[in-house]
Amino acid sequence: MSSVTCQISISLDGFVAGPNQSPENPIGEGGMRLHEWAFATDTWRRQQGLDGGEHNADADVVDEATQGIGAYIMGRKMFGGGDGPWDETWRGWWGEDPPYHVPVFVLTHHSREPLAMEGGTTFTFVTDGIGSALEQARAAAGDGDVAVAGGASVVRQSLATGMLDELHLHIVPVILGAGERLLEDVGDPALEPVGVVASPAVTHVRYRVS
Repeated sequence: MSSVTCQISISLDGFVAGPNQSPENPIGEGGMRLHEWAFATDTWRRQQGLDGGEHNADADVVDEATQGIGAYIMGRKMFGGGDGPWDETWRGWWGEDPPYHVPVFVLTHHSREPLAMEGGTTFTFVTDGIGSALEQARAAAGDGDVAVAGGASVVRQSLATGMLDELHLHIVPVILGAGERLLEDVGDPALEPVGVVASPAVTHVRYRVS
């Protein structure tokens, strides 16, 4: 059976988004600082159709994070578009060619028809819970892995229900002071560190979840 993995950036004080999140600023005040390490790499820029960037240890981590992924699961906030019934003119943050290029299953309380985009990405909106999303994602992924893309609520659910096989934390040396914590209300999962990669910008720790 394919693995279920999650990659997420986190501050030293345990936040994956800053305070005062909103549809206009979904990762909150200061939250963008958690992702600057990735934005600086040539791998991330190439995935977004951009030139430039630096090739370093962080670039290799970004490249590895996308290998072998057959489907993604994400939450409504990560897909965006605000709360409540869908405004179907909203088609995500990424333009007409999102960087996923495989099926993506979006957890939501409001139904919506699947949204086919360029490059092989299709967003399917799942209203009957994370277990259903995982079942559909596994079927779509085939021999590929399923990646839990975020946000924090979906990651917490995946930890609390025991569905994660690996959790990759990208620990950024910043203090946000407030915002959305990742590791609360997740029970007591056993996390075994199985790999560490460090750079001046971030420390990448890979945990096996058992």
